[in-house]
Amino acid sequence: MTNYQALNRAWWDQAAGIHATSPLYDLEAFIAGENSLRPFEADDLGDVSGLDMVHLQCHIGTDTLSWARLGACVTGYDFSEKSLKVARNLASRLALDASFVTGDLYDASNILRGRTFDIVYTGIGALTWLPDMSRWAEVVASLLKPGGRLYLVEFHPLLNIIKSDTVALDASWPYFHHDEGMAFTDAYDYSGSDQVPSEMTTMEWSHDLGSIFTAILKAGLVIEQFREYGEISYQRWPGLEQVGASKRWRIPQGQPQIPLEFSLIARKK
Repeated sequence: MTNYQALNRAWWDQAAGIHATSPLYDLEAFIAGENSLRPFEADDLGDVSGLDMVHLQCHIGTDTLSWARLGACVTGYDFSEKSLKVARNLASRLALDASFVTGDLYDASNILRGRTFDIVYTGIGALTWLPDMSRWAEVVASLLKPGGRLYLVEFHPLLNIIKSDTVALDASWPYFHHDEGMAFTDAYDYSGSDQVPSEMTTMEWSHDLGSIFTAILKAGLVIEQFREYGEISYQRWPGLEQVGASKRWRIPQGQPQIPLEFSLIARKK
């Protein structure tokens, strides 16, 4: 295990317990039937009943199990065993047919023993934890059946260069990719939990849209759809307004309007 993997896994191991009781994940509402996917996701993919799906970097599995509720045969994959313990407990409590496998992202093909899937899904907040988009896209392609689809839903890379307390540029995070990555040492957690995490160091990487698209194309996939959204899945800035009663927020009118999330579908030839 490399240094960045050890640092980041320790952070996510700690986050698993915090997020299991946080208002953002709201597991009691999820257990009661709430779907954790973004409003556009089910429409993007259409009917997933009976399709084999692997969810890379699935964390505590709420999105994974939301796809299972929609009929997909889902495998969640993550490097944090403590996160997957929460996910397995949820699946068991809800009697949902989903499996969870522990492993490093770049070793997924070996860990999953050559299995291939109709859909490779990767959700919000995953890519910045990976140093190499080309290797990531190659793993995605290796996991897809011929004609299978990658469905990528992510925070827009512009989001990272905006300060977390106000809509203003933050010089500590570059838009364009830097191989060396960025080290952050703090006690920040995005979930809104009352629990204060221990101060820990993590490593993250910026991936501009061009590098993501190019990696996907070089891996032999054909991009079929790309969309940008002016809403986000958590209250990143204090001034954001909630969209109705949903767990979605947007920048109020009169302030700079920037894309906050995006989705992409690419198909294996």
